Amino acid sequence: QVQLVESGGGLVQAGGSLRLSCAGAGQFQGNYAVGWFRQAPGKEREFVAAISWIGGRTLYADSVKGRFTMSRDNARRTLFLQMIDLKPEDTAVYYCAHKAVNNDYYAAADYDYWGQGTQVTVSS
Repeated sequence: QVQLVESGGGLVQAGGSLRLSCAGAGQFQGNYAVGWFRQAPGKEREFVAAISWIGGRTLYADSVKGRFTMSRDNARRTLFLQMIDLKPEDTAVYYCAHKAVNNDYYAAADYDYWGQGTQVTVSS
C-alpha cells in the first residue's frame, strides 16, 4: 500500500507562484515513478509532470515547461512542484500519483495510487 498526501495549494494572482508538496508513505518498491496531474471543472484529468524516483528522469507537459519544476526530498519521500508565472488556466485540483512501472507517464489510468488533491486557483 502507498499513501500520498498533497498540500500547498491556494489562491494566487496571475504571475504568482506556489509550491505543492506530495508526501509519500507506505511500501514504495521497485523502479517506480511519481506524477502530477490536474483536473479543472468539466475537464478530464491531464498530465502535468512526472519523475522516475530512482533514475531522476523528469518529464513535463508542454503547457508547463519552463514554469513548473519538480524537486524532491528523498529522506522524507516528498516530491515538490514549484510553480511560477501562474496563469488562470492553471486553475485546477492538483493530484500526485504513484506508478509502479517506470514508463508511459502520460496516462492517468496507469497510476495505481492517488492523493486526495489540492486546489490551485489563479485569479486574473
